[in-house]
Amino acid sequence: MISAFQQDGIQVLRIERPDKANSLTESMLSRLTEEFDRIAATDCNAAILTGAGKVFSAGADLEEAKSGLATSPQWERLSARIATMPCLTIAALNGTLAGGAFGMVLACDLRVAVPGANFFYPVMKRGFLPQPSDPRRMAALIGPARTKMILMAGARIDAQQALDWGLIDRIAADPVAAATELAADCLAASPDHVMAIKGLIA
Repeated sequence: MISAFQQDGIQVLRIERPDKANSLTESMLSRLTEEFDRIAATDCNAAILTGAGKVFSAGADLEEAKSGLATSPQWERLSARIATMPCLTIAALNGTLAGGAFGMVLACDLRVAVPGANFFYPVMKRGFLPQPSDPRRMAALIGPARTKMILMAGARIDAQQALDWGLIDRIAADPVAAATELAADCLAASPDHVMAIKGLIA
C-alpha cells in the first residue's frame, strides 16, 4: 500500500489505497517511516510524498482508529522522521488532506496541491486530540488563530484558501511535476550543500 521509486532523480513515496481514500493503517505508517529512514541514509537531495487516486489521505483507517490507531505513537515517529530529513521534502497533494494525515504533510518542507483539494482536521467533533506536533507546525505556517479555525472551529478550507493562508505553497494540476520543478536546484547541488542550507533555515 506504499510504493517507493525514483523518478527524475527524486525519491518518491506514494500512498496507494485509493479504494479507502488512502486512509492509513499502523503498518502503513511504519512502512512510511522505514522508507524515509532508507532515503535519509542515501545521498538523495529531494523526496516527494504523494498519493494515488483523487484523495491524498483521509487520515486514520476508521476500523483501526476505533482500536487505538488515533493515539498511536507511529504518527509522531513518522512526522519527526520527515521533519529531520537531510534533503528537501515536498508533499505533492493529489487531493484532499484530512485528519491525522496532516502530520506528515506539515512536517514536509514544501506543499503543492491540486486545485480541487480540501483541507480539514475534525478532531474536535470526533473527540480526539491532534498529534502533539501538528498544532505547533500548523501555527508556524498559518498562525494561531487560523490553526484554531481548523482544529477547534472545524473549518474546511479549499486549495485557494490554503494557499492564501500559507498552508500550501503552490496549486498545480500535476503536483508531482510541480514538486519536481521545485526540487531542480537541489538536484543540481551536492547533498552536503542541500543539508547545510536546510540546517540554516530549520
